[in-house]
Amino acid sequence: MSKRLTHIDEIGTARMVDVGAKPATARMARAGGYIRMNAEALAAIKAGNAPKGDVLGTARIAAIMAAKKTGELIPLCHPLAIDAVDVDFAYGSDGIRVTATASLTGKTGVEMEAMVAASVALLTIYDMAKALDKGMAIGDVRLLEKTGGKSGHWVAD
Repeated sequence: MSKRLTHIDEIGTARMVDVGAKPATARMARAGGYIRMNAEALAAIKAGNAPKGDVLGTARIAAIMAAKKTGELIPLCHPLAIDAVDVDFAYGSDGIRVTATASLTGKTGVEMEAMVAASVALLTIYDMAKALDKGMAIGDVRLLEKTGGKSGHWVAD
């Protein structure tokens, strides 16, 4: 059974989904990604010695700001009144894992907000540390978990 694309009407025209009749429910989405970098850049970020200052603090603020602007960035996303955005960082042997969690009580999910937050945090890390490693690689950005709404709880494999 194929699923109908919700952002395409019967004749193939892009549209914004009408969520007006949907009930407001508690919703959460968690997304993440990873940025690989050289040892010098990783050590500088850990030590707080990166040329542009507090890399992870700046990335956290950028991620929160980005989540709040998702409806302006992704054409068919609804603008949402987000209740909370949390951003966590974990050091790996060759980089940093970013995890962003967005939540609200509303009529549509916050998956895109969590993914935009994670992506912008990763891009901000790149920008803040590019003087130390222009070859940093961002990857593995994906939805990790979501709760609420008609489809309920979902966790990535």
